[in-house]
Amino acid sequence: MDHPAVLSLMYRSRFFEEKVEEAGNKGLIHGTYHLAIGQEGCHIGLSSALDRADWIVPTHRCHGYNVGRGSDLFRMFSEMLGSRHGLCMGIGGSMHMTDVSASNFGSSAVVGSGISLAGGIAYAFREQGKTAISVAIFGDGASSRGTLHEMMNMASVFHLPMLFFLENNHYGMSASSAKMISTDRIWKRADGYSMESAAVDGNDVIAVSNAVREARAFILRERRPFFIEADTYRMRGHSRSDKCVYRTREEEDEWLHRDPIEQYASFLVSLEIMDEEEISRIACEERKAVDEAFDKALAYKDDIITVPEMKRLIVSGSRGRFSNGRTMHRGSYREAIREALDEALESDSHIRIIGEDVGAYGGCFGVTGNLFSKYPDRFLETPVSEETFTGMAAGAAAMGLHPCVEVMYGDFSTLASDALINHAAKLRFMSAGQLQCPMVYRTPIGGGTGHGPQHTQSLETMFLGVPGLYAVAPSDPFSAKALLKSALLIDDPVLFFEHKALYGEMGEIGDTEAFIPIGKAIVHGSGGSLLAIGYSRAFRIMQESLSDISDEITFIDLATIHPLDEETLKREFLRIGKAMIVQEPSLGGSVAESVLRVLSEAGEVYGKVRIITSEAMPVPSSRIPESNVIISGESIRKAAEELLMR
Repeated sequence: MDHPAVLSLMYRSRFFEEKVEEAGNKGLIHGTYHLAIGQEGCHIGLSSALDRADWIVPTHRCHGYNVGRGSDLFRMFSEMLGSRHGLCMGIGGSMHMTDVSASNFGSSAVVGSGISLAGGIAYAFREQGKTAISVAIFGDGASSRGTLHEMMNMASVFHLPMLFFLENNHYGMSASSAKMISTDRIWKRADGYSMESAAVDGNDVIAVSNAVREARAFILRERRPFFIEADTYRMRGHSRSDKCVYRTREEEDEWLHRDPIEQYASFLVSLEIMDEEEISRIACEERKAVDEAFDKALAYKDDIITVPEMKRLIVSGSRGRFSNGRTMHRGSYREAIREALDEALESDSHIRIIGEDVGAYGGCFGVTGNLFSKYPDRFLETPVSEETFTGMAAGAAAMGLHPCVEVMYGDFSTLASDALINHAAKLRFMSAGQLQCPMVYRTPIGGGTGHGPQHTQSLETMFLGVPGLYAVAPSDPFSAKALLKSALLIDDPVLFFEHKALYGEMGEIGDTEAFIPIGKAIVHGSGGSLLAIGYSRAFRIMQESLSDISDEITFIDLATIHPLDEETLKREFLRIGKAMIVQEPSLGGSVAESVLRVLSEAGEVYGKVRIITSEAMPVPSSRIPESNVIISGESIRKAAEELLMR
């Protein structure tokens, strides 16, 4: 162990945070921050034991880990001050200091949710044959999160090269771990997941370093995960506004006497490894380096990233290409999706299929079929852990894989939403382009099949206001295959909503050259009397119910529901002047409302646009009540006739 280097980093971390606190008190820092003064033994001990190829996913109390992994102080301060010279160009701030050059994924501000990202990194390393580990860093508060336990189970089941590193500083915000956690030895919970574990004094940097070094060797040797609990204490409040009214001054004084830097310095002097003068010199050098870095960052604080620049960081801009292909063949919607997956697996070694029952069972609705027997090493069949395996997919995508997640019912998107909204959608933006998230999330939606209130919802509307996510909902076999192939080509997350009542529908399917770009609507016909707009099964119902007057109608299959093809919608509405919009979800916060906004920008819509939706209520299971709630061909026909008569 390089004692001078370790001591230098501990002082650097301490002085950095003291400077942050000073700047915050002067009003120079916008927003909150979370100081970890007193926890330097964990930060530097862990960092000193890792290889440069190992990746960490820290907590929102992350500054010390950036220092430990070697992030530049000027860029760290610049991030705090909000300038473009920051690690993430001032976008991430205190809680999101991604630094790919230091193998630092950046932290999650949602307690515990970064754990699954670390699991995805470990999965990618396993698949890529790398000699490296990922480290999920979390606090005692996060030990109560379900995603931790889901990830511990999967890491053990799948033999992932992953270290679970618990910083137990005894408080989850103001909640004492003694009152909130049903054991005083959290590390022992690893036994329930057949995982090796250890406890260590987190204020003893040598003990932490040794424990992590031994755990890392075990993980790489045995190809199994490991759990470490480090006992420590934060000498400041949870965040800048915290006055620590929930703990006593006596408790704080007791831990102050266990200051990790003072303990380490005393140890070095006692063994004559270093003397007081050398220690003082190191402290002075680090304080000077911190002050100089801050002063430089302060001088550049007004060099701010612009809104157009930020917009370019939301998605990569790639959306696939358009081609009808050369030949067609008949097949079902289900078979079309399977063909797209088959061709992607054949042509791209980075593709992985992740989800429940996607292996020998062939998927809940038989979509993956026999692909598992053809590509057994490309499937990860998971436990019932939607939030966690979706988070894993995001972490694995950032490391170079291209996961395709299957969640068996769209209703369960509520469980996966944290991974999709807070991670997949934001990785590129929060990291200022250092990371990207090429992944596809497949799930069936909609009614007409008698699956009831919790298996029939069309929750695609949940994601319409989330920048960074593409959302696709094909209506027929051709578009299902062609859109999925494009989705599996681009470098951004795509939500692919399949309607379960369409799986058996037959139609034409394109060959290996057939593609539809993400973000492009599909226009059918050229009638000038009515514009009929829809997506997924609602579009099919609309086409069928109006087939005898189709010559009067231009049909637009939205295909991509976020973002909308505004150019096509406006052009056709201006040409025709009347429109109907059909969708299965109820109206509030829906695709139809978004389409109406686009049309209103193109021209007057009052009296010229009708919206047909299902009733605003859960969908019942029984056949007749269900059919009375969801959209019908009769209601669509009636609305079309009324519009045509105007």
